[in-house]
Formats: sequence, structure tokens, C-alpha cells
Amino acid sequence: MIMVDTSVWVDYFNGNDTKQTETLDNALIDGLVVIGDVIFLEILQGFRNDSDYKQAQRTLSTLDHFPMLGTAMVADCASNYRTLRKSGITIRRTTDVVIATFCIKNKLPLLFQDRDFIPFVEKLKLKAAI
Repeated sequence: MIMVDTSVWVDYFNGNDTKQTETLDNALIDGLVVIGDVIFLEILQGFRNDSDYKQAQRTLSTLDHFPMLGTAMVADCASNYRTLRKSGITIRRTTDVVIATFCIKNKLPLLFQDRDFIPFVEKLKLKAAI
């Protein structure tokens, strides 16, 4: 199983061919993709066209869904953010901290292209899907 970050989904839905979208396509075919509620929210917020929104919602609803942020995760997310910050690294978006921390805790590889996840791989043992 792999979790896929929003940035990869955006390229996928826009028809952009990248190494990540190819990996996503293959993982979808193999039934290996799961999605978190935060990622689901980010994806759906990005659609301007109603029919595209509804199609994406139907498609993504077929995946296994995970709640990513709850009371138990808050301290872990804050701790990971603070660890990176103490190393001089500032993660730009709280949602990236949540996604990375969830994947670390659940030992789920993350398929991403956003550079904010690299410190999580290098310093906090996030598994990159590729």
C-alpha cells in the first residue's frame, strides 16, 4: 500500500506524465493506493469544474480512506515539525507535516514530488514510494 500526496494527484488529474504519475497509475491498477482525508480534501478543493469534481469524488471514494489527524496525532505532528525546525528546516504547510507524520507512524510509503517531504525522508524515516 502507498499514500499519494496531493501534488501527484493534481498532475495525474491534469494528464501530466511524470515518473510519479506513472507510478500512481500502476499502483491504482494493482490496487495499492490508499488516501487520507486531508489529501482527499485538498484534491477536491482544487476542482473548478463541477463535472470534474464529481468524477474525482467518485473515483477517489473507491480507495481505502484513513482519518489522518486526530488528538493522538497532534503531538506527533508538532514533535516532527519542531525536530525539523531545530535542524533549521521549516516546513511550509501544516498539511504536509500531517501527511508525513501519518505515513511515518503507519509505515506507509508516500508518493510525492513536493520538496517539503524530503527532510522527513532524510531525518525522520519517511519511506518514499519511489
